[in-house]
Formats: sequence, structure tokens, C-alpha cells
Amino acid sequence: MEFDLRFSSNELSFWADRCSYATPEENARAVATGSKFEENGYLTLNQLARLCEWKTPRSQPDVQKNSELFVREETRSCVTSDSERVRIEVLTLLDGVAWSTASVILHFGHPDPYPIIDYRALWSLGVDEPSRYTFGLWSQYVQTCRELSEKSGLSMREVDQALWQYSKKKQDR
Repeated sequence: MEFDLRFSSNELSFWADRCSYATPEENARAVATGSKFEENGYLTLNQLARLCEWKTPRSQPDVQKNSELFVREETRSCVTSDSERVRIEVLTLLDGVAWSTASVILHFGHPDPYPIIDYRALWSLGVDEPSRYTFGLWSQYVQTCRELSEKSGLSMREVDQALWQYSKKKQDR
């Protein structure tokens, strides 16, 4: 799969500055929750619910099906593993957590930079929404976003916001 940014990389800051995905308060809660995850090395059920709600509030009934122990063990595995595949896929074992939400957890809480995978961000990179996410797609997407971050000097958060906002304004959806 080939990723091709639909706009000039010089415009990443422009689009990031205009991002309107969540309120500043919602973003601050997600960042604070991610910081706790990084600090403790795991998430609690309440922290997981907070990050999942940031991405999609409709996930809450499923998220609540997880036990506290299962959440701690799965999220701890995500942080301690050296395997990129384990980091993302172990999170999808949690009820209410699919690829997009798992990427939110990594984005806000893992020490390594991770983007949020989403049909909007993929569209901004010239890729139509897949029928299902795979590790191959995820791996290429992460690498592409890390390269954009490095080349532009922007944080992964800013790159992520730019990709999402460009699609929000330009995609017919």
C-alpha cells in the first residue's frame, strides 16, 4: 500500500492549528490519562473508559464488560512488549477496543510516538477506508506518520491533528 499525502507537508501546521476533533477540555483529559498510563505502566478500567470515550462514546457499554485485572494486564503488556504487533493487537483483546481505539491508547499513553488510525487520516494520506484493519496497514501507517513528524519537526499529535482536520474539511463524507 502506498501512502501519498494529499497536501503539501509544509501545510501540516496550518491544518493542525485548525483541528476541531474534541474540546480543549476533552483533549486535556485524554493527555492526562495518557500521562498516568505512561507513569504507572498500565491503565485502570476507568482510565481505559476515558480514552475510549474520547474516541467513541458508544464504546462505553462494551468497555465496562472488561474486568479491572484484565485491563491492567493487557495494557501492561502493551507497554512492556518490544513487538509493535503485540503493542497494538493486545489492546484489541479488550472489549470495546478496536484498532482505532487501540491506536488512541498508544497515541496518548505509550512513550513511543503513535498516530491515531482513522478513516479521515488515512484519506489524507491517499488511502480509502479499508474493510478491515491489519497489522501490515498499521505498521506502514505508523512509519509514514513518524516520517512526517520527523521531517516536519512537528509532534505526532500535530501530525495526527493535521491529517484528521484536512479530511474533515476536504473529504466528501
